[in-house]
Amino acid sequence: MTQPRGGTSTPVITTPDDQASIPFLGALLRLRAGSEHTGGTFALLEHTGERGYVSPLHLHRDDEETFLVLEGELRVEVGDDRHQVGPGGLALLPRDLPHGFVVVSPQARFLTLHTPGGFERFVAKAAAHGEPLGPDELTRLAAEFGVEIVGPPLLP
Repeated sequence: MTQPRGGTSTPVITTPDDQASIPFLGALLRLRAGSEHTGGTFALLEHTGERGYVSPLHLHRDDEETFLVLEGELRVEVGDDRHQVGPGGLALLPRDLPHGFVVVSPQARFLTLHTPGGFERFVAKAAAHGEPLGPDELTRLAAEFGVEIVGPPLLP
């Protein structure tokens, strides 16, 4: 019998009622699948935010981050490059590459896939501290989870 290479060998089926909703940076995130569901191989989060929902410029030391826009439009900045990403658009951002995003449409809904998983633990811990988090507290918490904040939030 072949043993699985990471991931899970047990199917996971959830409903929206089973999936945690987490306030984060002024938006609502829904944890569609977390590390505990995937044997640590990935985490999948759905973000719903209004115009101006923004991340600080940051990089991930431990995971790649992929954005898939479902509705609305984001501006994703990677280094000196700016990209408009609309419905169906995808941005794959390797680890250790500074990047950020801002919602530029009235509202947006998008997925982020983190490989391997773990980013969702940062989001949950940040939410447990209450909103809004100051920049120093956010930077400290992020560092605990391999996320380095390297600049201020992007301008809308």
